Amino acid sequence: MLKEKLKKGSTVIGTWCDIPSPAVVNIIARAGLDFVIIDMEHGPMDFKTAQEMAFAAEAEGSYALIRVPKLDESDILRSLDCGVSGVIIPHIESIKDRQDAVRFCKYPPEGVRGYNPYVRSGSYKKQDSSFCSRQNRDVIIGLILEGKAALDDLENIIDDPSVDIVYIGTYDLSVAMGLGGDPGHPDVIKKLEEAVKKIIKAGKTAGCMINDAAGLKRFKELGIKFICYKVDTAIMSDPVSDIVRELKK
Repeated sequence: MLKEKLKKGSTVIGTWCDIPSPAVVNIIARAGLDFVIIDMEHGPMDFKTAQEMAFAAEAEGSYALIRVPKLDESDILRSLDCGVSGVIIPHIESIKDRQDAVRFCKYPPEGVRGYNPYVRSGSYKKQDSSFCSRQNRDVIIGLILEGKAALDDLENIIDDPSVDIVYIGTYDLSVAMGLGGDPGHPDVIKKLEEAVKKIIKAGKTAGCMINDAAGLKRFKELGIKFICYKVDTAIMSDPVSDIVRELKK
């Protein structure tokens, strides 16, 4: 399981999937990625397509996660019922946000997740009495922190053993810092470095996005273990743009 890899401290690499296409996911997953994140915050897919994208990833040995559109009980429930390995929850700004995120992901008595085994997460059949506890143990909970206030209170916000991944959204952070959406700005990198130290100290897996091999080397050295390489749209468009520029020289 992906969660076991994270617990062992393995570095894993995946990408964000904004294109509502199982075929695109299947192609990317076959390239050898450990995981894909089906992006329901920025991507235009519905839950039916998201589940089919998860099928396409898992067919190639990759794990599927869903970034829910927002911190919402119904969105989290429906995502987990799709049978994905976990959820990534954006715009976590406070301790209460984290508490709600964990509650929505967990079955009682640890949380309030609604129970229906007749969906993909339950293998479409009646389950034994250990099913809920297994799900509570195995589902990955990832939080995205992307605001200045959230990073200032990071240690308190992530202080929960149920939280597995703390992902720093450097694009949104750069905008919040008034730096024009530049995730590579030295001030943004400084904030990232400070955050990663706190995340590692708390025993969580730090996550962030890279755009090239240099970023991969740098972020690995920082201790970031959950690495997203670009977004599917950029993976497709960047090489085409490069060759077009070369042609027009």
